[in-house]
Amino acid sequence: MKLSHLSETLIGSEIVKLGGEIRERMRLGEPVYNFTVGDFDPAIFPIPKALEEEVIEAYRQHFTNYPSAEGNLDLREAISAFLLEREGLQYSTDEILVSCGGRPLIYSLFRVIADPGDRVIYAVPSWNNNHYTHFVGGEHIVIDTSPENDFMPAAADIRPHIQGATLLCLCSPQNPTGTTISQKDLEDICDMVLQENGRRGEGEKKLFVMYDQMYWQLTYGDFRHHDPVSLRPAMKDYTIYIDAISKVFAATGLRIGWAFGPAEVMGKMKSILGHIGAWGPMAEQKATARFLPQSQKIDAFLGGFKAAMKQRLDKMYAGFMQLKNEGFAVDAITPQAAIYLTIKIDLAGKKNRAGELLATQSQVTSYLLREAKLAVVPFSAFGTPKNMPWYRLSVGTCQLDQIDAVISHLREAMQKLT
Repeated sequence: MKLSHLSETLIGSEIVKLGGEIRERMRLGEPVYNFTVGDFDPAIFPIPKALEEEVIEAYRQHFTNYPSAEGNLDLREAISAFLLEREGLQYSTDEILVSCGGRPLIYSLFRVIADPGDRVIYAVPSWNNNHYTHFVGGEHIVIDTSPENDFMPAAADIRPHIQGATLLCLCSPQNPTGTTISQKDLEDICDMVLQENGRRGEGEKKLFVMYDQMYWQLTYGDFRHHDPVSLRPAMKDYTIYIDAISKVFAATGLRIGWAFGPAEVMGKMKSILGHIGAWGPMAEQKATARFLPQSQKIDAFLGGFKAAMKQRLDKMYAGFMQLKNEGFAVDAITPQAAIYLTIKIDLAGKKNRAGELLATQSQVTSYLLREAKLAVVPFSAFGTPKNMPWYRLSVGTCQLDQIDAVISHLREAMQKLT
């Protein structure tokens, strides 16, 4: 069957594929420590009670019709006030666009900014930038990162590729790494973008920055979130933020996300989403509009939620450091933000007791699932080379009392290798 070039060349989600394999194992009764999905177990991490009550009340009031294409005015007003209160960012309602989560916003942004052949700059590992660039037929300008810089790009990495680029994709705190971009690095990147756009002629396309800050309220310890416009106000003309209730309120299924940036860009994105119909559900929009002004309840929720996340991340990190101290080929990056721990499990080249060689990182991943019952996502699912031994471990579905058993099973699995 002959189909479109896009459909024939698009690579399916590696995370979805891995998730299908895990669900099948679990269906057959096999125990699995599933830390692959960037989601939450509602039994462990329910949404805020105040938000839940607002959703129920919105349905009772029969808010079940179409919402406004750009997002209901009351929600955009609430988002505008929320941004000013929480980040000191001043955006009017015509500079805010609501959708059913972040993905349609990212897709529409790529469509609005990039033409086929345009250069799109993104670092790896990063979430789905490779696929969205393929959607629009852009030229992939891939910046390799390393654990030495917490897998975050710096201006010096980007500068050689900036000429002629139309979109620079940044994410902090980052999915999959759970790391944050430093103030100095982000300032340098912003200065570079401003200088480049000042150099471009009036008829030339500008360089825009997509700033995905989906996890920005989930930072831990001394780590802080920084954003382009707060550091360099002139970046407001060139920055489009992506945000949502999905992660910070454990509300992935409520499907309320928003973008904010230049009004002209928001208007074009709205036109694309209008044809797709990717609107946030009416009742959830109404509920979110009523919830966001409840500052005290939000702060109370975040206090407990962040503490629980940090506790899991810290304990998992300590377990990996113990394994490292015991001489196993593992490592991890100190938890900084989000719901992810970056871990290293470097077992390629080792043999199991049957003499079978783990020749590739893919075989290592399968071995971990089979022998340690540990399901984690390799960084290759986020655009890195397939032989990279680093993984994303998500704690959104993690029971605190599971962690000792996870580390024990991993130790036993690695002891079987030579």
